This record gives sequence, C-alpha cells and structure tokens, in this order.
Amino acid sequence: MCGIVGIVNVQGDHPITEEMLRQMLALIRHRGPDQFGIYLDDRAGLGNARLSIIDLSGGQQPIASEDEGLWIVFNGEIFNYVELRPDLEARGHRFTTNTDTEVILHLYEEYGPACLSHLNGQFAIAIWDAHEQTLFLARDRVGILPLFYTIVDGTLIFASEIKAIIADPRVQRAIDPVALEQIFTFWGTLSPRTIFRGIVDLPPGHYLIARRGRIDVQPYWRLEFGAPTEARREEEYVEELRDLLIDATTIRLRADVPVGAYLSGGLDSSTVAAIVRQYADNRLDTFSIAFSDPEFDESRFQRQMAQCLGTNHQVAYVTHADIGRVFPEVIWHTETPILRTSPAPLFILSQLVRDHSYRVVLTGEGADEFLAGYDIFKEAKVRRFWARQPSSRLRPLLLRRLYPWIAGFAGKNVAYLAAFFSEGLMDTTAPDYSHRPRWRTTSRTRRFFSDDVRQAADTLAQSTDRAPYYPEAFSSWDPLQQAQYLEITTFLSQYLLSAQGDRMIMAHAVEGRFPFLDHRVIEFASRLPPCLKLRGLTEKYILRRVGRAWLPDAIWQRPKQPYRAPIHRSFFNDARLDYVQHLLSPDQVQANGLFKPTAVAHLKEKAQSGVRLSETEDMALVGILSTQLLVERFIHEFRLPPPISEADSVRVCIRNGITVGGTYGI
Repeated sequence: MCGIVGIVNVQGDHPITEEMLRQMLALIRHRGPDQFGIYLDDRAGLGNARLSIIDLSGGQQPIASEDEGLWIVFNGEIFNYVELRPDLEARGHRFTTNTDTEVILHLYEEYGPACLSHLNGQFAIAIWDAHEQTLFLARDRVGILPLFYTIVDGTLIFASEIKAIIADPRVQRAIDPVALEQIFTFWGTLSPRTIFRGIVDLPPGHYLIARRGRIDVQPYWRLEFGAPTEARREEEYVEELRDLLIDATTIRLRADVPVGAYLSGGLDSSTVAAIVRQYADNRLDTFSIAFSDPEFDESRFQRQMAQCLGTNHQVAYVTHADIGRVFPEVIWHTETPILRTSPAPLFILSQLVRDHSYRVVLTGEGADEFLAGYDIFKEAKVRRFWARQPSSRLRPLLLRRLYPWIAGFAGKNVAYLAAFFSEGLMDTTAPDYSHRPRWRTTSRTRRFFSDDVRQAADTLAQSTDRAPYYPEAFSSWDPLQQAQYLEITTFLSQYLLSAQGDRMIMAHAVEGRFPFLDHRVIEFASRLPPCLKLRGLTEKYILRRVGRAWLPDAIWQRPKQPYRAPIHRSFFNDARLDYVQHLLSPDQVQANGLFKPTAVAHLKEKAQSGVRLSETEDMALVGILSTQLLVERFIHEFRLPPPISEADSVRVCIRNGITVGGTYGI
C-alpha cells in the first residue's frame, strides 16, 4: 500500500506548487518510504508515497495513459489484476508496467466509474483527466483504506491522511464538537464527518467526480442483506464458504515480497493462516501480541496454533508501560480520539513485523462482523427472546452467558443485569435495538464534556448527525442482519479498519490484507440464513464448520474472546508519564475547553488510587486523554517535517514531461 495526496482547482485559479506537494508527502512518508511521485499542471497536482509490493523496479507512480491524458496515483492492492489485464490488452490497451495500478487506469479508460465493479481489492484511487479537467476519487467497498478531503477557496485538497491536508496553510485546524459527540457515542464518527471541522472522508463504496466547478459524490456499492434466493443444504453453504475463503486468501498472497500473517489464537486468523499452509507454497511467518496482564493475554492459544502450523512465530510482548509509552504516537497516526487503547499494541506489533523485514501480513478482520462473532449479536438475541416473556425469571439468566471476557460480568447479580438490559426491552421494532445498550453506555462518557462543547454540538448538529443512516430495506431484514449492518457501518469502517487497522499497520510501512473482506465473501455472508451465522448462542457457526477441518479442537471450538488491551493501568503505573499528568491537569483541560476540569481531576484521582475503573470510566479516561493529545499535536503544536527532497527517489511529471529525482518541465 501507499499514500496519496492531491490539490485540484475546482473553481478559481490558485497556484499549485511542487513544494506544497512535497510537504504533503513528507507528512505521510511512513506510508510509503520507498519512492515518491508527483504530477503537476496548472489545474491539478497529485502525489504518491510508495510502499513497493508489486513490480518493485517498474511501478513508480504517477502512471499515465498512452496519450498522457490520464494520470493516476493509487493506494492499495487490486488482487484480481492478473485476470483483468488480458482482456484490456485484447481491447488494445498498451501497458508499460506490471502493476495493478496501471490496470486500474486502463479500466477507467474503458469503463469510466463503472470500472470499480470489476475490482477485487482494497483501494483509494485518484485519477486526473488532463483533457477534461476532471478529478476522479474512489474508495473501496467497506473502507479498508482511508481517503479524506476538504474544499478551501474553490480548491479540493485530498490525502490518505488528514495531517497531509492540514499542511496547506489555508486549511483551518479546529475540533468539530458534533464529531466529538459521535465518537463518545458510537466509538467513531459517522461518515463523512471527521474530528476536524470541514474535513470529511469519502464514504466507503463511493466515488467523487470534480469537474467544471461541481463536486459530485455517488455510491457504486451498498451493503445489502436479504433472504437466500434458493433453498440449499447446510453442507452446500459450508463448501461454498470454504472455496471462497481459499481463493480470497490465496490471491492475497500475490506480491513480489514475502507475506506473513497475524495469529491472535482465535478462529479467524487461525483459519487464514491454516489456508496458507494448506493451499500455498509460501513460507509463512506468523506474528502475535502477548500481554503481561493475564486478563488480556491469549498467547497459549497462539503458541498452540503456531506449533500446529509449524510457522516461524514472532511475539510482541506488551506491558502496561509499553501502551502508555507509545500512546502519543498512536494518536498521531489515528488522527482521531479513541475510547480504547487497543490500537497501541497493534502499533507495537507492526513495528515487530517491519523489524523482521516483512511488508505484508494477512489478518482475520471482518469475520466477526459478517459472520456474527460478537457478543453484541448474542445480547440482542437474548433481549428479544426475553421480551417475548418480560416477566420470566429464567430468561434473564441467559445474560450471564454474555461478555465472559469482562471480569466479574458472569457473577453479576441477576437483578443488576436485568435492570441494565431491560431498558428499552420491549421496543423491539426500534432500528437501533441491538446497539442501544452499547451506545447508551458509551454516551455516559459525555458527562465529562464542557458546557461549551455541549452547547456547540446542540447548535451545529442535524438530526442525521445523531443517528446512523438506515437504508430503505432495513426494516425488512432479519434482526441479526440489522445488527450486523449497524456494526459494519458504524464500527468496522469508522473505527476498527481505521484506528486499529490501516493507521497502526501503515505507521511502520506494513500492508494488511483481509481475506474475510473480499467482496465475494461479504456478499455471500449477507445472503446466508442467520441461523448459519448465529446458531443459538454459538457465534460464527458456519466458520467453525469450515475451520474444524484445518484447526485443533481447542481453536475451532473456542468461544470468541475479543481483542482488548488494558486502559487505566497503562497510564497509571510505576512508570510515571509526564504527558498524562500535563494533559489531564486542570489548567490544561481548562485551556483546551473541551472537558470539565473538576470532573476530569476526580477521574484521574480515582485512576491513580489503583481502584478498578468501570467500563464507562475506562472509556472516558482514554477518550479524554486521546482528545487532549490530538489537540496538542494537531492544533497547538502542529509541526511540518522537511519536504521530500532531492535525496529521495522522486518521479516528477510536469505536464507531459517526466523526470526522476528533480523537477524539469517541458
């Protein structure tokens, strides 16, 4: 993968300089440190920071069409480019590289925006049509890769990361109170908002066209659920999923560099790693996280799976102090407040991968969302079952089978659990029925907001800012499908694939690949009968059927344990962290004006005392600290690194002239 940037004059005639593009690229050097590329004319400037994965010697960007009318910069991978190229060649397209990037360009020449339906991959694409003065931006179906933009003085500025956009001095750096409210409710913003006012993301499954003073954003793919089109035996579904996963995994081994795999010790990553060992000749190294805190550690399952597969297994051993130490850098890369410390160990893990000279890893993200692996799906099912007989004393007992990974949860008094989960119990037709308890719990963290933030959010928020988008067919879907839709659109793309996915892995120039997010697997899973995903209270039932042929019983039969990391003990331990003391001090909280100094001081005092914090308090602590870090790094003390220089490998294309290592126009 790579990073891309660009500036296009949609209206007006503002100067676009090579120096600004070099500055923007410098801020995302970590995404692609191997090579850099720039295209520049009087209306547009494009830039690329390349992480070389395919066609190492010949794939430097930007790449032009035969007549140099179209120019592309690209972040991502198109896994079916090998199959797409012969047809394009038969149609008369001439190739100068062996890259997937050039395949996209010729597909766009042939089909226009409809080219996106041909792509199997993860991508953020920018194509400039110099003849038509048209910019085309596109993002993959579920938002694996990021793409942001803003419009200032009639100029559209885009980039893979927000820090490159705010390099332009015209872009104001300000926190959006509505976005902050969304994060402290849904764990992430609702697309297209970001935490920075006026900067938005291109939503997953959408493309943008900027032409003749107009900007048009359109969907090209939507997540759809529905009943199967035909009755089939269970075994047929199992065989189809097995075949899809084998192909989705093996085509993701296409690379001119070695490919490793994350191994969490759970069903998803173990299945992916097992497929590689079973169906490919590739050498396989596996990587995992071990925690010093036994409450979060899964290393015994990781060791068992690595031994079963016979992989060369590497472990990042993470302590509480390690999480606190790297947290400021984590927030520099997330570019958003977070309510969990979970990205921090993944940041450490990607460094381990890079230290072992790997640039690509396979991971298991997506299985829990599309095949119903989370406790939130079980919770909704239990609550609906209970709602049929709300006076039952037995049905609430099922609540004890939920969230076994939360210490003490199963031992909670049944009356306490019943009181908590009974709120809104009978409102089973509510579209947010499945997620209402989570969002209600998370929103309690907003009690730490200052009065100014609350008032600003109330003033600026529209009705659509305080609830997810529900498609027209939503009410016709099965309750499990409704819950999955909310989890995928509010959590997967907006938090998991961003803060825990792309940002942490690309922080050290490593590319993640996700077989469960192959769009063929997604579309298959969306048509599955719900009982094949959640059978009773057994999650990912069909994946267990698939995985048991390859995995030890202890792995494929193992209940889901979601990946988590310690929170308050990461910031308050024997290693005193000066930045924590500074950013949570009453003076600094007051100066930033986002939270109540007295309330934050009480929370900090409780965390320092060693008393165990509640889930809500833990979320509030990390949310406040990450927000304070964000304000410090991106608003008060935003510093520009030196621009990409002549010492770097830079391809500069000015109009129709191409030079390497310098700027020479023709």
